[in-house]
Amino acid sequence: MSRRLLVAAGLAGSLAIAASAPAAAPPTPPKLVGTVGSGYTTLVGTVGPGFAISLTRKGTKVTQLKAGKYLFVIADRASIHNFVLEQASGGKFEKTFTTVGFRGTNIYALTLAKGRYKYYCRPHESSMFGNFTVS
Repeated sequence: MSRRLLVAAGLAGSLAIAASAPAAAPPTPPKLVGTVGSGYTTLVGTVGPGFAISLTRKGTKVTQLKAGKYLFVIADRASIHNFVLEQASGGKFEKTFTTVGFRGTNIYALTLAKGRYKYYCRPHESSMFGNFTVS
């Protein structure tokens, strides 16, 4: 076989292998649930990958908020956890932001009323939870 033919055959084989290799799946974008306008304050919630759950605003743990509009950006980093928010006093509000089995980020726009709130992982609620007050 001539040198030219060997190079062409090698190149064709390389291209065939590259074309048959599966492309990396693009990352799944966060899912926005609700309508977002102006005036929302962003809160970041994280659950997992270990047995940890948090809710922060500008990098600081949330303990006190004013009643108003909030954008909850919830990152679930473990398929064995979920992230739930409920009003512990003064109402019957409960919202499941992520479900067990889900890994990824969801975004929710909510208006919080005055009261005490609890966020937690439902399967591990006794050890994975936090509280804050809205005034």
